[in-house]
Amino acid sequence: MNEAEQILRSRLNFQGTTMGFSTEKTDALWWLMISADSNANRLLLALLDAPAWREDMPRLVRGSLGRMQKGHWNTTVANAWGVLALEKFSDAFETDPVAGTTTAALAPERFVHAWMPDDGAKPFDKELAWPPQRADLALAHDGGGKPWITLQSIAALPLREPLSSGYKVVREVTPVQQQTKGTWSRGDVARVHLEVEAQSDMTWVVVDDPIPAGATALGRGLGGDSALLARGEVKRGTVWPAYEERTFTAYRAYFRYVPKGKFVLEYTVRLNNPGRCSASCRTRTGRWHHDSSCHHFGVCVCRVGALGPCGANHSAI
Repeated sequence: MNEAEQILRSRLNFQGTTMGFSTEKTDALWWLMISADSNANRLLLALLDAPAWREDMPRLVRGSLGRMQKGHWNTTVANAWGVLALEKFSDAFETDPVAGTTTAALAPERFVHAWMPDDGAKPFDKELAWPPQRADLALAHDGGGKPWITLQSIAALPLREPLSSGYKVVREVTPVQQQTKGTWSRGDVARVHLEVEAQSDMTWVVVDDPIPAGATALGRGLGGDSALLARGEVKRGTVWPAYEERTFTAYRAYFRYVPKGKFVLEYTVRLNNPGRCSASCRTRTGRWHHDSSCHHFGVCVCRVGALGPCGANHSAI
C-alpha cells in the first residue's frame, strides 16, 4: 500500500491551486470511460480515510474543483465520481455549518468577516497590504464550523530574469525581408519563432506575445497584408490553436488543451515605425489557472531605422 501511495504522489503535479497528473496524456482512455478528471475524483474518494493523506485533502479537493469547466467535469463518469467524493469529503470535514466571525491580521491591518446564515459556501477574498517590516499573519475563527482559507502572496517585484512556473519559452526573431542586411528599417518583415514547453497538461492556454508599437502582424486578411510573406510559418507539435488573434499590440493564440511537452508557433510581423522596441517579451499563461505562467524579462527585439543592428532575441528560461 505504501508503494502504491508513493506512485500516486509521484504522478501528482500541483502548481498553486491547480492539480494535474504527469501521465494525463496517456490516461485519457475514452473507450474505457476514463479521464484525468475521473481519476482525480476517484483518487479523492479512495484516500479520504487514509491518515497519511489527511493534510493533503483540502489541496486535492481544491485541485479537483479547479479542473471543472462551466460548472462540470469533462465526462458523465467524472461527474458521478465527483459528486460521491465531495459528499464524502463534506461528511468528513464539513459536518458543522460555518458561523461566527473570521479574523485576519497582518500588522498594521486587521480584517473581520461576519458569516451570515445564508452565506453557505459563498467564498470571499480580502487583500491585506504588505507591512512596512516583517510581520506574522494571524488567522482566527470564532464560531461554529471550520472555514477553508487559501493564502496567496502577491507582490510587484522587478523582473530581472525570465520567470517560469509551469512553462518554458524560447523566442527567436529572424528577418524575412530586410532592406539592409543586419539593420532593421521601416517596412522590413520579421518572423517570430516561439518554442513552448509545458511541464504538465493544461486546459485553455493563451500565448500572448507583444509586438512593436505601430507594427502589423500579418495574416489578418486586410488590405496591405501579404500572404506570400506570411508563407512558411511553422506550427509544430500535437496542439493547434482554437483561435488566433492579431491585434495592434500583440499576437495571441488560444488553445483548448495543451499536453505536456513541446510545441512551436510562428507568426510574421511588419515593422512600420522607426525607433527602439523594448517591450517585455513573451508571457505564457494558463487561461484560468494563473498559477501557471511564464514571463520573459524585457529584451530589445529590434531597432528600426538607422539605429544599429537588430537585437534578435534568443532568450530561454
